[in-house]
Parts: sequence; structure tokens; C-alpha cells
Amino acid sequence: LEVAIDVISTRGDRIIDRSLSQIGGKGLFTEEIEERLTDGRIDIAVHSSKDMPTRLPEGLSLSCFLQREAAHDAFISRKAAKLADLPNGAVMGTSSLRRRAMLLRLRPDLEIVEFRGNVQTRLKKLEDGVADATLLAMAGLNRLGMGDIAASVFDLAEFPPAPGQGAICVESRIGDMRMDRLLAPLNDGDTATSLACERAFLDALDGSCRTPIAGYAAISGNTLDFHGMILSPDGSKWHECR
Repeated sequence: LEVAIDVISTRGDRIIDRSLSQIGGKGLFTEEIEERLTDGRIDIAVHSSKDMPTRLPEGLSLSCFLQREAAHDAFISRKAAKLADLPNGAVMGTSSLRRRAMLLRLRPDLEIVEFRGNVQTRLKKLEDGVADATLLAMAGLNRLGMGDIAASVFDLAEFPPAPGQGAICVESRIGDMRMDRLLAPLNDGDTATSLACERAFLDALDGSCRTPIAGYAAISGNTLDFHGMILSPDGSKWHECR
């Protein structure tokens, strides 16, 4: 089987000076890719699951989930080993509404500044003194072979991730049996079930990037455990379920 990789730059990749909630939400990472999938220019689309809107374009579905990497958020700083060690009024860089709200829930004294871009861009901003610390997905650091830069890792029970964080998904055309056959051996059943739960939670509350929502599901034996949280943007109010 010969496979060609078409690297597609999306608006979400290109616009890094504003938060996703200001420029259109999760679809910014998928629309241009899905256009090519729908018209047949590509056969499958590979995404970070946490970037996927809960409602997909007609005729497309998430047909495969790779085994999930670490779902945790990593604390990155050269000034402190963990969040509690930051001095009062420290500057935290993040563009995620969820991370912002959850950080302020634990540390309302923090100053939050906008922080977007790839891993290297964010690390350079730290070096330049734009912020004292930031958060990154542990899965991304592990995949880049950079897991050792994490000063510490948040516990999932204290700081649940974005729904889908750490999982790679594949989107394909509904009814494309050839692609379904090729993808079937790659699909991890536990990850697919866990992500179905997390995405249903997100869809029931608000499937956009405009509400701070966290959710994590995991299978233990015959049991699916789920922890979900929704917060006010300033972290002063929150509701959670387990």
C-alpha cells in the first residue's frame, strides 16, 4: 500500500495572536482539511481529537482512534516545580479557556496572558519572559520526545483534560468501505469508547471552544469511569460529575 501525506495548513495553525474563541472555535483546525476529504482530494484526515467539533459535516465520521497517549496537562516553568510554587501574582501563559478557568480556580491570584503557537513557539515565549509558566499537553511532549521538559504533571482527578486530549483520531467518508477495512486494525476499542463518552458530554453542554469544559473517561475492566467539569471563565464557579 502506497500512502502519500498531504500536509494541510489550517486557519487555526496560521492565526496565533488570538484565542480560538475569538476567531471561530475548533472548526478552524478542521474545515480546510474536511473540504478536501469531502471532495475526494484526500482519503482520510488525521486529527487531534480535542480539536474536533462534536458535530461533523454531513457524510463524514470519526472512523478510527489510535491508542490514547497521556491525557494529562504538563506544567512548564524554569521558575517553579509545580503550580503551587509560583509566587503570588505570577504570569501564566495559555490560550485555552479550560486551562485558564481551572488555573484560576486553584490560583485566583495568577495573571493569565494569551499564549498560542506550537511547542517551540511557546517555549521561546517562556525564555523571552512573556510568562513565568505555561501548560502543554503531555501527549504532545511525549510524541516530540520532549517529555523531560515538564517540571511536573497535573493529576487527572485534580485537573481533568480537554475532552479527547491525548488521542489521535481519523476522519473518513461514511460508506468508504475500502478505507474502513484499512483503518479497522488500527482502531483501539477502549479509546473509541472513552472518546465517545467525552464527546457526548461536550456535545450536551456546549460543543464549541467558548465554554471552559473538561472531561476524562477511562475503562477499567467492565466499567467506564468518567469525570466531567464545567467552569465559569474566571474559575470562581464550577460543577463536576463523576
